[in-house]
Amino acid sequence: MTEIGTQIKQRRRLLKVTQRQLADLSGVGINTLTKIERNEANPTLDILQKILDTLGLELSVSVKKISE
Repeated sequence: MTEIGTQIKQRRRLLKVTQRQLADLSGVGINTLTKIERNEANPTLDILQKILDTLGLELSVSVKKISE
């Protein structure tokens, strides 16, 4: 499984958006965004949602299957 920060960085680069632009567009601090992209931060769901919305990504959660 790819880390969320890595996925954010890949999408941002694909869209040719700088970190500064993404920070401004999403309303998230540049230092916070940098740490998230380096997988050095544990962002709140609110901050994560702002970034994902700006990049056109969505977060999904599913229940694990229990193996017996």
